[in-house]
Amino acid sequence: MVGNLFPARKVWGVLGLLLALGACSEARLAIHATKTMTDPQALPGVYKVGNPYQINGIWYYPAEDYAYDETGIASWYGPGFHAKSTANGETFDQNDVTAAHRTLPLPSLVRVTNLDNGRVLTVRINDRGPYAQGRILDLSRRSAQLLGMETKGTAHVRVQILAEESRQLAAAYASQSANKGGESAKVAAAPRESVTAQNLDSTPAPVSKAPPTPPSRPKQVTSEDLADLKSQPVQQTSPRATSMFIQAGSFARYDNALRLSTRLSSLGQSSITQVNIGSQPMFRVRIGPIANLDEADRVLDQAVRSGAPDAKLIVD
Repeated sequence: MVGNLFPARKVWGVLGLLLALGACSEARLAIHATKTMTDPQALPGVYKVGNPYQINGIWYYPAEDYAYDETGIASWYGPGFHAKSTANGETFDQNDVTAAHRTLPLPSLVRVTNLDNGRVLTVRINDRGPYAQGRILDLSRRSAQLLGMETKGTAHVRVQILAEESRQLAAAYASQSANKGGESAKVAAAPRESVTAQNLDSTPAPVSKAPPTPPSRPKQVTSEDLADLKSQPVQQTSPRATSMFIQAGSFARYDNALRLSTRLSSLGQSSITQVNIGSQPMFRVRIGPIANLDEADRVLDQAVRSGAPDAKLIVD
């Protein structure tokens, strides 16, 4: 399906291209250097989404979620896992700019913003985790250093998937698999143009006899695009004041939200707010704000034990 998009001898160049495509005005990642990779014939590991799994009795459902955008607490891991295998078959290097996430495709690219100090970094997801329920991301040691959170150990972060860049990365793995004669990796369909309708007048439109224009092919990645995530400059934005909450659940019916809020009221200040998901109103149950991370972890654990298995620690 995509076997000709990324020649195997050039597939490493996709990372440089992805960074260039994915930069935004507030966190533009300029690429200043290129280098020759030790093994230009292969991308590391394999592309995978994976099956549902459990951590401490909680189910997680990996998926190609190209709208992912979440705030929460990030931690980091390094020495104890260095040189061991990641969930997609790579060799974990604590000095690479990588991270573990519970459900995003492996690999995919995300923009991580440290809300405490304003630092912004593009990170490659290549492992599963964190195992602590109150964390949304486990960064490699080098990623934690660049984001300025190694000493503290945790940070309030925003994690946003780079959708188009992650699709291109998945396509590169599919191409590599096809070139090796293996089964192509499952790749999400490319985004489609939106279609709008309008009223037509009674004048017949001229009929064109020209053949339809074939769809344009993606940009061919060349060796000039070679780059390493470790060479990216860390961007700086303004720090943001945040508070921690336990989001215990979200319901389409207010009475269900009220029932849960009442049940959890002994854990702290509980509130119900209405948010709209598209045209659907949802009622969100939250506990907080919570003053410190230790207290937030304690309340999260109690909320889960009190019948809110989908509870999570969020930053707002």
